[in-house]
Amino acid sequence: MSQEITNTAPIGVFDSGVGGLTVAREIMRQLPNENIVYFGDTARVPYGSKSKDNIIRFSRQIIRFLKTKNVKAVVIACNTASALALETVQKETDLPILGVIVPGARAAVQETRNNCIGIVGTEATIRSETYNKEIHKLNPDIKVIGKPCPLFVPLVEEGFAKHSITKEVIDIYLSEMKKTDIDTMILGCTHYPLLRSSIREYFGESVHIVNPAYETAMDLKKVLAENGMANPSEGEASYEFYVSDAAEKFTKFADSILPYDVTTTKEVNIEEY
Repeated sequence: MSQEITNTAPIGVFDSGVGGLTVAREIMRQLPNENIVYFGDTARVPYGSKSKDNIIRFSRQIIRFLKTKNVKAVVIACNTASALALETVQKETDLPILGVIVPGARAAVQETRNNCIGIVGTEATIRSETYNKEIHKLNPDIKVIGKPCPLFVPLVEEGFAKHSITKEVIDIYLSEMKKTDIDTMILGCTHYPLLRSSIREYFGESVHIVNPAYETAMDLKKVLAENGMANPSEGEASYEFYVSDAAEKFTKFADSILPYDVTTTKEVNIEEY
């Protein structure tokens, strides 16, 4: 490695926008000693409708930026980028890089009783069938029903998570899935945990909801421990936030969902990386 990376170095976390904050939130809860540098690609959100080539290019730029912050590991807190870019950037990068799909798939396989799993996500994530592949590696007999829900991201980004319009959109997208036998559902986009209570209410108690954000934080904990990279110092962790656009809007949103006061977010011209 070109630079000396210490155990107190931060974890880099990135997403297309605010959704990855649900992953950052779980890392803050489960790994309270770890420092975090978060990047939200708010200028280019949503990723779900972009091509694989573009998602790989965006991910490379963001990882280059995070490396300037001397991060010791990177979490791709975005299902679309995990589906389309993770494999490529893992081969190119000398740091541990985790995505959100493998932890989510594993948790769903452990949870299902009747081998029928539903997945909601962006068009790119569902089309890539990455969740299906990971699930079938663990159990080829599981039936997977995927449904793209592209409007969920803008509804969350605009602060409509608790609005009645969101309940209508949930019904429009998921009424067919409600008629199936799924007993487990993966929230296959990091924005979706912010709709978790509404989705759970819609399906009722019979469907277990898997939040890959929590599972990813637990995987990160394991990777850091195995590599002797966990932060031993128990002082107050530091959190930095960067975006490619609309810093003020991001700060307001981050402050509303994180267990920590977010006062500043810096804008970065990501195309320079």
